[in-house]
Amino acid sequence: MLKHFSPTNPMNNKTIWIINQYAGSPYHGMEYRHYYLAKEMVKLGVEVFIISGSYSHLYQHQPVSHGNYTFEIIDGINYCWIKVPPYKKSVSIGRFKNMGVFMWKLFSLPSNRFQKPDAIIVSSPSLFPILNGVKLKKKFNAKLIFEIRDIWPLTLLALGKISSSHPAIKFLSWFEKYGYRHSDKIVSLLPNCYEHLKKFEVNENKFTCIPNGIDEMPAMVPTGLNLRDQFTENFIVGYAGTLGISNAMEFFLESARNLFHEKNNSIVFVLVGDGGEVENLKRMATGLTNVFFYPRVPKTEIPSILNQFDACYIGWHNNGLYRYGISANKIFDYMLSSKPVVHSINSFNDPIAESGCGISVPAEDTIAISEAIKKMSLMNETERSIMGARGKAFVLKNHSYSNLAKKYLELIDELG
Repeated sequence: MLKHFSPTNPMNNKTIWIINQYAGSPYHGMEYRHYYLAKEMVKLGVEVFIISGSYSHLYQHQPVSHGNYTFEIIDGINYCWIKVPPYKKSVSIGRFKNMGVFMWKLFSLPSNRFQKPDAIIVSSPSLFPILNGVKLKKKFNAKLIFEIRDIWPLTLLALGKISSSHPAIKFLSWFEKYGYRHSDKIVSLLPNCYEHLKKFEVNENKFTCIPNGIDEMPAMVPTGLNLRDQFTENFIVGYAGTLGISNAMEFFLESARNLFHEKNNSIVFVLVGDGGEVENLKRMATGLTNVFFYPRVPKTEIPSILNQFDACYIGWHNNGLYRYGISANKIFDYMLSSKPVVHSINSFNDPIAESGCGISVPAEDTIAISEAIKKMSLMNETERSIMGARGKAFVLKNHSYSNLAKKYLELIDELG
């Protein structure tokens, strides 16, 4: 529920500011991590302020802005939307300008509208706000946590095919090093991220992994996309999420092509989502009668979509970037749905293999992906249900936002 912002002074023992330019909400669209963490922290009596940007290519509904700083309360969480310019592409000059404006306006943040923070969390991928975080840390004598969700600029180097000598990379590297040096703690979603941090002589005690998580009790909101009415006799292997470069969906489509040429008509490949690669992927699927694209749906409808799949799919590029680990929300949404998963991955960690809730095959191996999907389609429903149940048990034990929020608060307590 959205309300007009009006700061209060509740009797609690902590106030936390979260600076993440792309922090959304179920009402606006992804990213959701900090909404759910904050929601659980609020339940524990913590006052949380999320400072985000007014525009993101990931939002389904852009926040309504009134001037440079717009305040509102969303489900007990204090939001401040900073007015930033829109951009057309996720990797573009326009997006860098968007990031720069967000950082610049953070320097004039009307902090009198906020409770004094005990801790400030600055979250990537945008690295620029770490400058603001250090300034605010000194101003309020607060603890500063630098949260690494994507390792920038390493991710740009690995996936964006940008040279390490490019001025933008050198520019971002300065912010990265500055953040590591001046933060009190470094949190990453990636379990093996310290292998990267130690290159910068970061003390291992400064690092903590707090992975992505799931809302334990998502409502089963009905969706207008009724796949079962369309595919009454088919085995549906589906993907629901962003269709971008990093999602490596071309290998999913190549596996569909393999089965198409085998004249395997019982399996259909369903992609629900949108993103920068959607038109390229549709062109790639031309002529494949076993591939179906549907537009993205609100986060609240995802459980209903997954419930219609027989199996879920997620894949990655065969890239050295993943030696630091993975922690994709999509994996945990799949596991919570109790659906078995086909996972194409070469990584430090693999939650699907660890939990036993699916079949893991090498990244980019389209033959192995095809065979795994066929194997899963030949299982009976009981076998797939047992497999899916393992995933749900695993994710509830290890990735509930209620537990992750407590872990974050314990970390802040340790900082004093």
